[in-house]
Amino acid sequence: MISLSPVQSLLACCLVLVVGRVLTTKIGILARYSIPDPIVGGLLFAVIAYLLSNWGGVSVSLETSIRPTLLLLFFGSIGLTANLKLLAKGGPRLIAFLLALIPFLVLQNAVGLGMAWLLDMHPLMGLLGGTITLVGGHGTGAAYATRFADFNNIQDVMALAMTSATLGLVLGGVVGGPVAEWLMRRHKLAGSLDHQAQAAQSGQAPAALAEEAAPSTAGSYIVSLTAAFVCLVFGGYLAMLVEDAPVSLPNFLWCLATGVIIRNGGARLGLKLDDRATEIIGTISLSLFLGMTMMTLDLSSVARLAGPLALMLIVQTLFCALYAAWVVFRILKSDYEAAIMSAAFCGFGLGATATAIANMQALTRRHGPAPEAFIVVPVTGAFLVDILNVIVLTSLISLPFVGGM
Repeated sequence: MISLSPVQSLLACCLVLVVGRVLTTKIGILARYSIPDPIVGGLLFAVIAYLLSNWGGVSVSLETSIRPTLLLLFFGSIGLTANLKLLAKGGPRLIAFLLALIPFLVLQNAVGLGMAWLLDMHPLMGLLGGTITLVGGHGTGAAYATRFADFNNIQDVMALAMTSATLGLVLGGVVGGPVAEWLMRRHKLAGSLDHQAQAAQSGQAPAALAEEAAPSTAGSYIVSLTAAFVCLVFGGYLAMLVEDAPVSLPNFLWCLATGVIIRNGGARLGLKLDDRATEIIGTISLSLFLGMTMMTLDLSSVARLAGPLALMLIVQTLFCALYAAWVVFRILKSDYEAAIMSAAFCGFGLGATATAIANMQALTRRHGPAPEAFIVVPVTGAFLVDILNVIVLTSLISLPFVGGM
């Protein structure tokens, strides 16, 4: 047994991210479909750890208690770069995104229930392979798994829920990029970096390149990092105040909301943050979080629980990709921003908001910024999707042929 200390675990994660970046840069298919670096590097580490454990008798244990903090720092950084003027501009697209999401939640559960019926499984297993774990993630999966184990006596339900949620993170990160890249090629869409590359090839100097912004300084990073930690601390305090409220909202929502207040209200008090420094802090936090998540993927459990669950997740992945490409993209105006948000939809339709953001970052790093997407997706994924998901699940479980069996 090899147990890594917190520092050693962070070092291992950083090495995994470096390897992931090298692989996604050098291997054509990974670069072509904009697969996020943490997904590639983390999965490679998980495979190596699995082989060491099963063939070499050596298991590797990581210290991952910092993961929640990294996720909160990321959402705080998202809030600190959220310009409400852009949100007002993206309001119609936010409404359209929600209009696409609501029927998806119902249909994803319908697919799960249908697969459970075909595979002769309890109907509740269909919901576990639906929005409970794929949209809800590990937290929602654990909550419902405990309930199903206590009241419905379903065996191994917790392991199934955690495996489904973890595989959903992987699948959401794998299919999001290919969906967006296919949409962009099919509809001849391009981001600002694509236009700059085309202009450079034609010998024209883009106006955007005429002036370079002043580089970020150490001081600007310190200010941004301080603001991010304020979001983490104050957001945690707000979450503690409302933890007994009738509707439970995730902690990261409060960190994001605190960041939005600081970003848009601080300017009136003379506080000016460097958005580039804040974005880099958020990107590093998210990469480390996803890297650690992928590194701790238990492939032994995945192999043990393969079969019906794997088949269900494959069908769900195909459904989500088709829905994003043919429904979400069209509802969102069929432009470049819509393609980026379709990739994000795959991210939290199968995994989590963090996966959705990672998909968008991988795409925008290659093709150019998508400012509306980085406002609409976090707001939707932070709390709106969880509220809608609870309403849909409560309604379905109350049906006699689902929860009553």
